[in-house]
Amino acid sequence: MARPTRVSRALSQNFLADRATAERFARLAAPHPRPVPLLLEVGAGKGALTRTLAPRCRELVAYEIDPRLVPVLRARFADTPHVRVVAGDFLAARPPRTPFSVAGNVPFSRTSAVVDWCLRAPALTDATLLTQLEYARKRTGDYGSWTLLTIRTWPRYEWRLAGRVGRYGFRPVPRVDAGILRVERRRTPLLDADACRSWRHLVELGFSGVGGSLHASLSRAHPKRRVDAAFRAARLDPGVPVGAVPPERWLRLHEVLTS
Repeated sequence: MARPTRVSRALSQNFLADRATAERFARLAAPHPRPVPLLLEVGAGKGALTRTLAPRCRELVAYEIDPRLVPVLRARFADTPHVRVVAGDFLAARPPRTPFSVAGNVPFSRTSAVVDWCLRAPALTDATLLTQLEYARKRTGDYGSWTLLTIRTWPRYEWRLAGRVGRYGFRPVPRVDAGILRVERRRTPLLDADACRSWRHLVELGFSGVGGSLHASLSRAHPKRRVDAAFRAARLDPGVPVGAVPPERWLRLHEVLTS
């Protein structure tokens, strides 16, 4: 019998061990009745998610950075021709030019880098990621506050907390629970290309902290009377913290200040 592979702390490995969670994750990652044309899996590990994702894809490319796990994965899916196991770092991969999805149990220490990779990929349609619960809640406004990254990308991407996974569903057991983060590219962006540029400038100015409040920050680039009018239209108190402003209110601010 093969000896079990030791976990690499350097690679932040926590393998999913709960089959029900793997099945639920696959349904979220590939929710449509027709198979996903192309799916890239981040950190296939021992194949727990690969096994549930494979029947839902026409082509699945599973990336695994740990060379000890690659032979096991290739042997496990040797009879599944549409699954290709790639030995290497997902972050070093060149994004496909055709529409594709991303899914995977992301090492907690590399979550931000994986998300950034996804957002930079022009042909990405959606990403479903098992992340640290705190990260997923923070990015999706589940704490009642919103981050710069979420607001800045909102016209093109919808961020959603699709579920929670208890830490005891992983081996070894991590210190915190996990969340299922779903990021979907909008088929029709909420703003056109020119408006997206002004949106980005407005949001980055608002989150800059210059002036000590969102109202003060925006007043550095716009007349105070227009900022006052925008806040009234968005039904915002002038003293509201920038993180407490949801995307829909940002859209109203942008509409008034750029009209």
